[in-house]
Amino acid sequence: MVATLIGQLRYLGLFLILVGAGLGLPVPEEVPIVAAAVLSHAGIFAWWLALPVILVGALTGDVILYWAGHHWGERLLDWRVVRRVLSRAREEQLKAAYREHGVKILLTARHVMGLRAAAFLTAGIARVPFGKFLAIDATAAVFGISASFGLAHVFADQVQGVLRDIHRVERWLTLVAVAAVAAWLVLGAYRRSRRP
Repeated sequence: MVATLIGQLRYLGLFLILVGAGLGLPVPEEVPIVAAAVLSHAGIFAWWLALPVILVGALTGDVILYWAGHHWGERLLDWRVVRRVLSRAREEQLKAAYREHGVKILLTARHVMGLRAAAFLTAGIARVPFGKFLAIDATAAVFGISASFGLAHVFADQVQGVLRDIHRVERWLTLVAVAAVAAWLVLGAYRRSRRP
């Protein structure tokens, strides 16, 4: 999905994937960041355009979550899909923690995929001032995303080698899985044929 969106929509696809990841889609933020860095290294993307698109996409998803929590608050928490991510017990823990450690939570949550969506939603519900939220989130994003993008850009050749190895392993695993299913079917047919 990531490769398709980036391949077809280029910078817009990159932006949309990062917004989706920020909203809680099961796509690690690092995947499109590394993909954009490798594509920038290869000359397909311009790094000076890809990096700001990544930052804006990541922050847009975070701001949408904050805004939803701030404006819809408790009503939003009653949605079944939200309760799967943020249980009542977890919500109360996060609210209490925000009162005590708001800045540390936002800095940490930015880098934890499962916690990020819930933490930013709760920041809105807990009425963390928007300016404070945005300053903390943007600071963490600029440093974290820039570092990830820079490292992936510098080591793009090694990343591509790892991806080639992964594809080679995937092909072998697929071959083994097909052989195992075929053997299981043959064995099952043999056993059925031997029954009286």
